Amino acid sequence: MKQLQRHHVLRMVLEGRLSLADAAEQMGASYRHAKRLKKSFEDKGIDGLAHGNRGRSPVNKTDEQLRSRVVTLSVDEYADFNDTHFGEMLAEREQIELSRETIRVIRRQEGIRPKCKRRAGKHHKRRPRKACEGSMILWDGSPHRWFGQEHEACCAMAAIDDATSKIVGLFFVDAECSWAYLELLRRVVSEHGIPASIYQDRHSSLNRNDDFWSIDEELAGRQDPTQVTAAVEALGIEPIFARTPQAKGRVERLFKTLQDRLGTMLRFEGINDIASANEYAATFVREFNEKFALPAEDIHKTWRKAKPCLDLARILSFKYEATVANDNAIRYQGIVIDIPPGPNKRSYAGIRAELRQLLDGSWRVYYNDKLIATAQATEIAEPFRARRRRKGTRASVDGTWVYMASKGAESVAPGKSIKRAGPGGQIGATRIA
Repeated sequence: MKQLQRHHVLRMVLEGRLSLADAAEQMGASYRHAKRLKKSFEDKGIDGLAHGNRGRSPVNKTDEQLRSRVVTLSVDEYADFNDTHFGEMLAEREQIELSRETIRVIRRQEGIRPKCKRRAGKHHKRRPRKACEGSMILWDGSPHRWFGQEHEACCAMAAIDDATSKIVGLFFVDAECSWAYLELLRRVVSEHGIPASIYQDRHSSLNRNDDFWSIDEELAGRQDPTQVTAAVEALGIEPIFARTPQAKGRVERLFKTLQDRLGTMLRFEGINDIASANEYAATFVREFNEKFALPAEDIHKTWRKAKPCLDLARILSFKYEATVANDNAIRYQGIVIDIPPGPNKRSYAGIRAELRQLLDGSWRVYYNDKLIATAQATEIAEPFRARRRRKGTRASVDGTWVYMASKGAESVAPGKSIKRAGPGGQIGATRIA
């Protein structure tokens, strides 16, 4: 693509439609290098734009026979040796002088894994607090037996302000999920305002952890965000993903404190269900902030108030796309939404509509940012995440079905089920008789 772009620019230069100085700026090259590229293009055509070393073998490339011998020795006589020890044995007993890095590269390329992984403890630097309240919040979920060991575990969702360590959101749910994060964000925005950024971990509700890329995503150069991150970005909030638990240590330490203090208070008050715990949470948060919240370095708050014209319910919802059928109805995940006639009794058949399920479970249908239909509430399910389809065939060998895929084979005994991807990436199960 870089060569094609340079080819297009230099053709414009030769045709007199672009100056060489402007062409150099578009190609990201100096004027002198642009002159060289122009001359090479005039002499050799598009082949003159390729780097001179393309297709050549490196002068220090390891001989193939030597490489093959190293691989053979690695899997046979010296299979139990690590990279450094193996290199020493090659020099002492086989008279083969190779650097440790060359040996490591050869063995890894052949699929020979290291004997053991040794990694020094990672250095973590303390991150200063934000100066103003509302500049950053940290949020997370904590599964725990909050009502005692005799009760089932549930999850506490909490958000904390980075500048003051003030709890800005706390409630209980059955499990950490996308709905819980959207509801937590709704409470924070309604009670305090819109923060400038959110520090979060890489939970599947917040970060795309799958390796599926649609054609549109490949063209855009990034995966579509999750439902929660899309809502965060729609509000103008910067999502920041932590790579280690230590990076979001303040919210991790908060949960350690909550598991001690809040868990004790819930049992002391005789609370053993989520509904009652959510009623008590407001009282606990107020008392907790009075005792443990710190003054911000800057007295000015950076919370942004949500404007009245902002449709917060639409933003903090689950977004899907669906095609309206010829009978002016949308069928999606087992529900049917009838679309009433538009202006002048127009039909919406065939359009691609935006489908929104609000946090209360109700449905809305939008077209060109206009609400065209609604539907009653249904149960909210965790949004489906697409997976790359596994291509392959099945074959029966002595009554055992084998699913041949690009990464190997899976043996499936009779009477068992195998997972396979259907149209659109849906994962289904095929039962083997």
